[in-house]
Amino acid sequence: MTSAGDLDVRTAAGAVRGRAEDGLVVFRGIPFAEPPVGQARFQAPRPVKSWEGTRQAYEFGPPPPQEAGFQGRAGELAAPTGDDWLTVNVWTPEADPAARRPVMVWIYGGAYKLGHSGSPGYDAQHLARAGDVVVVTLNYRVGIEGFTLLEGAPANRGLLDQVAALQWVRDNITAFGGDPGQVTVFGESAGAGSVASLLAMPSARGLFGRAVAQSVPGTYFSAELARDIAVEIGKEAGLAPTAAALSAVDPHQLPAVGERLSLRMREYDDRWGRVVPTVTPFSPVVDGEVLPCTPWEALASGAARDVELLVGHNRDEYRLFLVLADRNGKITEEQAASALRMFAPGPDGERSYREAYPDATPSELHERVQTDWLFSLPSLRLAEAQTAGGGRAHLYELVWPAPGFGGALGACHGLDIPLLFGTYDADLGKLLFAGSGVPPEAKTLTAHFQSAWTAFARTGDPGWPAYDGEDRLTRVLDVEPQVRPYPEEVSRRLWEGYDFAALPLLK
Repeated sequence: MTSAGDLDVRTAAGAVRGRAEDGLVVFRGIPFAEPPVGQARFQAPRPVKSWEGTRQAYEFGPPPPQEAGFQGRAGELAAPTGDDWLTVNVWTPEADPAARRPVMVWIYGGAYKLGHSGSPGYDAQHLARAGDVVVVTLNYRVGIEGFTLLEGAPANRGLLDQVAALQWVRDNITAFGGDPGQVTVFGESAGAGSVASLLAMPSARGLFGRAVAQSVPGTYFSAELARDIAVEIGKEAGLAPTAAALSAVDPHQLPAVGERLSLRMREYDDRWGRVVPTVTPFSPVVDGEVLPCTPWEALASGAARDVELLVGHNRDEYRLFLVLADRNGKITEEQAASALRMFAPGPDGERSYREAYPDATPSELHERVQTDWLFSLPSLRLAEAQTAGGGRAHLYELVWPAPGFGGALGACHGLDIPLLFGTYDADLGKLLFAGSGVPPEAKTLTAHFQSAWTAFARTGDPGWPAYDGEDRLTRVLDVEPQVRPYPEEVSRRLWEGYDFAALPLLK
């Protein structure tokens, strides 16, 4: 049954029907690959089979199997169930093949174990409308299904899902009013780590010409480490760490295995090292094939010199985790020392941090070194690597503080999501703006984000100079944005020369 606002579009696999919504046409839950179940379980995504007739694209597809934290993060989402996890959604101002608008493809974060493109915080209507662009969001496998290195399965299946979705965009987006020759991938946190990985992946070359990486995590696993984690996942499940064995477990029950291991990761300090405090046993694996090397190594060698890059981070990334754990301002000297010994670069890292930040409290040192290691310096280094490899990069830092929790959050991890999408009352935005309402400054920041991001998608220029190794010009995003040398110069110097290599198995 159709309604007055319905619109049909023909894809390579069959016709889909979307709806007109406030000046846009929106299509939800379009499959870009076959459900990865049965014989396809733990395998690379397979092309979607054609269908007869017209498929209604009114509802988001089901989220990929994931830990219970999903409901805690987006409890208002009435997520459908089923196995058709690999779907895309499209917001377009005009589903006209002649329109040829820039296309922005969003990749969600969630520690490589959570996420769903149908989460309300990723509602792309405001971004599509403000920038007159086509926005695509996609699902990809997370957790054990997507990232555990298993015998009998390709590595980095979640990344391969993203490649398949980008291939769908290449083959179909013209019918939705988009230009397949003007595609920008953008993502935050694990989504930014995915974007960085795609820049290094041979299978993704040519599928996009611009990339935006928001808060790139520095965690990539060596194959040796990933295999060891897989062994422990197998033990937790009581099975061999193989695709054949784990296929016997219902995909919706398997995330509980990863969740139990996450809760016990402290038992593996001596083997997994810096992975343990992240409380996620999942990350892209530098397997030498799907992901030949780390993104920093790939970009420095020129692998993505033809892709224009926009990358940055938030000033107080790690503060979010301290506030949520009720540890903000409560870190002891012993805890600060432990964090400095684990994360600070070089044999004298602890001393160097203390000398560089002589007035910092234990809590401030604890937060600073983990912000630097996990997000800030990996993001900066991606810009530096792209420049070193002959490409162009634009750098930003968000410094405006979230108003929730009485302002205690600062410019914390994830704040850029509600500001970019204008979704202040959904998902993480509910937390970051809790008890404060939405101040006018937030809407001003949203206008800055949306104009810069969509201008970059359209022209490759977000509105400020490219980064270089001399001036290090950076867009500092606040109510009154500025362009100035990279603000975290003290930390930049501390990490100068550090190699963000794949994390090793310690013994």
